[in-house]
Amino acid sequence: MRTFQEHKLISVVIPTLNAAGELPGCLAALEGSELIAEIIVSDGGSRDETVEIAKAAGARVVIGPRGRGVQLIAGAAATTGDWLLFLHADCRLRPGWKDAAAKFVKEPSTAGRAGYFGFALDDPDPAARRLERIVAWRCRAWGLPYGDQGLLIARSLYDAVGGFAPIPLMEDVDLARRLGRHRLAPIAAQAVSSARRYRRDGYLRRSLRNLFCLSLYFAGVSPARIARLYG
Repeated sequence: MRTFQEHKLISVVIPTLNAAGELPGCLAALEGSELIAEIIVSDGGSRDETVEIAKAAGARVVIGPRGRGVQLIAGAAATTGDWLLFLHADCRLRPGWKDAAAKFVKEPSTAGRAGYFGFALDDPDPAARRLERIVAWRCRAWGLPYGDQGLLIARSLYDAVGGFAPIPLMEDVDLARRLGRHRLAPIAAQAVSSARRYRRDGYLRRSLRNLFCLSLYFAGVSPARIARLYG
């Protein structure tokens, strides 16, 4: 019989595009975990130092067409672990995530569920705390964690639901809907996201824009069209 370490290893998949500024922090937070079998950086044609940074950190790089859905699919196809952890390049898992992830994958019941981390922003502004509370409510009430919260999922479940769709936007919402609320569970750790876009656009304006895009998606507007509006 295989040991826990042999059959519970996690493959990390990180889609990137010109992420040289954020990727080092993301990769540094993953260091020192015996659970991680490999890190796959799925790049969509970066023109900065993203690929070089990934290789220097020991990650395996897959280069393909641009588009988060397509990049996530390509990254997942290159993995070997029994569990997959999808992360955005501008996310850093906070200390404590390793124990929380280990507990999640050890539980027999979680083989049929996917886990997501708590949402946090790297900004002391009170508006960031308000947004964090809104996201926590959205996850509880609607079962809609976004990609910037990470997704830890057994390969068997990922394959069973069809994996990510090859769409340019809303790939995280699409997969969450196919999983369903009953198959999504919070992990007792946080993923810290960059607040750069919120500081640039304004918390209210950016949040309303995201909500508008989500509403369009639920109304049946194609992700490609939403992506053009989203910019």
